[in-house]
Amino acid sequence: MKPAKRYKRHRDLTSYNPHKLPEILPPEDDRHLVNVYVEGYEDVAFWRGVFDHFRNPYLRFEISVPNRDDLPKGKKVLMSMIGKTDPEHVILCVDSDFDYLFDGTNEQSREVLNAENMFHTYVYATENYLCYAPSLHNVCVKATKNDTRIFDFVRFFADYSRTIYPLFLWYAYSAQLSYESVFTLAEFRSSVRLGYVDIRNNGEGTLAWLQRNVERRHAALQRDNPTMAKDVDTFAEKLRNRGVEPDNCYMFMHGHTLMDNVVLVVLSAVCEKLRQLSIAKIHESKVEGVALKNELNNYTNTLRSIRDVLLDNENYTASPLYKRLRDDIQEYLDMRISKIKQHQEPPVMLRCNFEP
Repeated sequence: MKPAKRYKRHRDLTSYNPHKLPEILPPEDDRHLVNVYVEGYEDVAFWRGVFDHFRNPYLRFEISVPNRDDLPKGKKVLMSMIGKTDPEHVILCVDSDFDYLFDGTNEQSREVLNAENMFHTYVYATENYLCYAPSLHNVCVKATKNDTRIFDFVRFFADYSRTIYPLFLWYAYSAQLSYESVFTLAEFRSSVRLGYVDIRNNGEGTLAWLQRNVERRHAALQRDNPTMAKDVDTFAEKLRNRGVEPDNCYMFMHGHTLMDNVVLVVLSAVCEKLRQLSIAKIHESKVEGVALKNELNNYTNTLRSIRDVLLDNENYTASPLYKRLRDDIQEYLDMRISKIKQHQEPPVMLRCNFEP
């Protein structure tokens, strides 16, 4: 007799019944609502985590994409809202991209840096915080349930940054001039991506291979654009004043390139070895037969997707750049709360600021 087929129920996300939507609960208290608008759905969780650190008895925050009928998303949409929203009731949160590094040298950079109610990440994008090197060991632990240290992420990404730094400068400088044809994002990505990481000697072999590729590309850029080489050196000095150093430029590079083409590749290599260590330890035990199989199944069932764990990563709060973002928000809130205090007594329900 054939076993009964199991049918997996898939939810149809293209249709819905408005009469079956859940009822939205009323506010828990009479704190003032501040709408925090972000670029896209994938940014909601990050900024929710940020504003969770600013719980207070006067303001509550609701994170969402812009609430408009045409379902707009993206940085340009938020940029269009500058000056058209009440800074006391609306906050706009965006990825910096290169706007922080460009320091007001173009119109968009000036708007982002000067907008009263817009906050930017300082790093290129939220993905860069998720990939903060000191936090990556914890990502491995959560994904593999193995806390053994077999790889120094901080040293590797400092070395990686120093390796790609010349190309990072050329790409950022080209973007500032809007000369995408000089060194496009696609060309930058193909030059700095990692296809595989050999974690022996903390990835020295992989970095040596990358160094050769970078040197070839860098030599070609200098040869094809001789008049720009000196300008790129001058540009590098300006970026140093914004906190960009050869050993930390990975925090300022294109966020999706960093996450998808570098960090996840490294994490996959490290996590695979950690899983192998855990399985080997189970096999070396005295357990045999069904008990051994059950133990292996128990371990396998605890494993998590590396990408999912990375997307849930919140261990970046020690980053100096994140602290600058938090200070900016605190300054805004201090001013906002000061105005509220002038007109009303604090509500009965009190929730003090939470510091991680």
